[in-house]
Amino acid sequence: QVHVVESGGGLVQPGGSLRLSCAVSLSLYEIHRMGWWRQAPGQPRGEAGRLVAQITSGGRTQTTDSVKGRFTISRDTANNTVYLQMNNLSPEDTAVYFCIADETGSGSSYWSWGQGTQVTVSS
Repeated sequence: QVHVVESGGGLVQPGGSLRLSCAVSLSLYEIHRMGWWRQAPGQPRGEAGRLVAQITSGGRTQTTDSVKGRFTISRDTANNTVYLQMNNLSPEDTAVYFCIADETGSGSSYWSWGQGTQVTVSS
């Protein structure tokens, strides 16, 4: 499995910005897609959550409607790192954010997960 390590969460006021980072142990070109999973507070990982942003091995990006125009996923292939830039944050964005590595595209059962990073949006 791919080793995944996130960083960059924290507390931010509404309207503020945060950038999450995700470093992986494999070349991003060898991973079918990378993504950021937003987990509802208090729920087991993988339940009551959704993939809010993803980027394929070819660099194609996609964001879910609820974050479109506010969140941007990008990558640094030289350093095997994926980023999630989050702007204009609202309390509804409060969650644990997990970076996932979908190495083969065979389904979520085969994803490699990071440890998760808490994002709290509050005044």
